[in-house]
Amino acid sequence: MPSRLLADVQRGDFRALARAISYAENGVEDYSAQLAGLPPTTTPVVGITGPPGVGKSTLVDALIDHYVKEQKRVAVLCVDPSSTLYYGALLGDRIRMSDWYNHPAVFIRSLATRGSLGGLHPRIIEITDVVRQAPFDQILVETVGVGQNEIEIAGLADTTLVVLAPEAGDDIQSMKAGLLEVADIFVVNKSDRPDADLFIRNLRSMQTAAFRKEGRDIPVVKTVAWQKQGIEDLVRYIDADREKPSAVEKRYRILAEQAYLLIQQQRMKGVDRKSLAATIEELSKDGSFNLYRFVKDFPI
Repeated sequence: MPSRLLADVQRGDFRALARAISYAENGVEDYSAQLAGLPPTTTPVVGITGPPGVGKSTLVDALIDHYVKEQKRVAVLCVDPSSTLYYGALLGDRIRMSDWYNHPAVFIRSLATRGSLGGLHPRIIEITDVVRQAPFDQILVETVGVGQNEIEIAGLADTTLVVLAPEAGDDIQSMKAGLLEVADIFVVNKSDRPDADLFIRNLRSMQTAAFRKEGRDIPVVKTVAWQKQGIEDLVRYIDADREKPSAVEKRYRILAEQAYLLIQQQRMKGVDRKSLAATIEELSKDGSFNLYRFVKDFPI
């Protein structure tokens, strides 16, 4: 990042931050070398994930309200799904959070998945580190909401909130093998609805003996986000999660996961499906193409 632009970002200039994010988002040439010069920061990142329709955006809106009232500066990265055909996306989160998009203490950036699995932008690590250079007290990352596959947030956020709702009861078992295991805190939103208490009991019973043996007795917090109910309790649990003895070790695991993904991304740079298809078509003309030999000999 050019030193002048970095200085503007660190001073809290939202326009400079938006420009810096665009550089990272689009993978501008030599930008990775500029990222390597960024100073370390410790701004906490909270990830908000969960199935579609449980109120993730409404919960983010309520969290913004809480932090602003505490005189804190908040950055929000909202990831929306992209079309599988055209990779376009309706970036509508700033419409949902209309109270904040012009607020001087709140920065909201909408991002598209660009076809990436896991509910996040393919360059979310770099984008988050750019945002960390600005003087924010809290960064919130809201994922797409695709269910079981949406677990990459655990490799990004210091604290991961898995948001559920009482009517999602039948879906819990199907998500148990993926999404639920990444939670640091369960948030049962819309908890004023019927059967909410039964849903919470079932959710607590799903925390297996293995979880508890690992010291992962994950808290369950009830909220009604549109009425701002339960938000103070939720923030207390978020703060407490950062104070756990395992928080430092977890931070190293997150950095290791990020390093793994960035190394993988770097190794695959310049490889795309279209060129692979053309190469495979050429090699297949004599009928001797072998997929595994091709992969083994592929220069990476």
